[in-house]
Amino acid sequence: MASKPGGQIQMGITVPPTEHPPQSIYDFTVKDAKGNDVSLSDCKGKVLLIILSLLFIDCLIGGSGMTNSNYTELNQLYQKYKDQGLEILAFPCNQFGDEEPGSNNEIMDFVCTRFKSEFPIFDKIEVNGENSAPLYKFLKQGKWGLFGDDIQWNFVKFLVDKNGHPVARYYPTTSPLSMEYDIKKLLGTA
Repeated sequence: MASKPGGQIQMGITVPPTEHPPQSIYDFTVKDAKGNDVSLSDCKGKVLLIILSLLFIDCLIGGSGMTNSNYTELNQLYQKYKDQGLEILAFPCNQFGDEEPGSNNEIMDFVCTRFKSEFPIFDKIEVNGENSAPLYKFLKQGKWGLFGDDIQWNFVKFLVDKNGHPVARYYPTTSPLSMEYDIKKLLGTA
């Protein structure tokens, strides 16, 4: 772990200094799929849908269809609401059955070619255990009742309001289109 002004680097995400616990997701800097720092404060004023994505193996082996349906619907939501302030942030993870073994470049190429996705894909992260990304530690903080704190599988989704506060968590099997009303409420268009 290397030091960086303002925090510590852990798994490609800058951890805010401990004397000032994070108040919102805007307190985090993450790595994009090319290794560049991205301050989530750049998303201020937007409604965010943060997803734990799965792409590679599920599609290559003709898997459950969760990848196809999720990306198809995420693209529909993004195209419909991006100009109204929706941003989708996708974080690949290989913690669930080694289903995301591809490199960041392979993942990006696959998503952009197969699904024509335009929303940002970030650096591969871990979301459970000792090496859990700080952003996901913040997102999971014990307020989700039946969900518990751990992420169950890929395609868990978090909806974040314009102030950077998580307001909803959805199961992996939740259809992105079924979240449309919640998104519209936060955008002020419901």
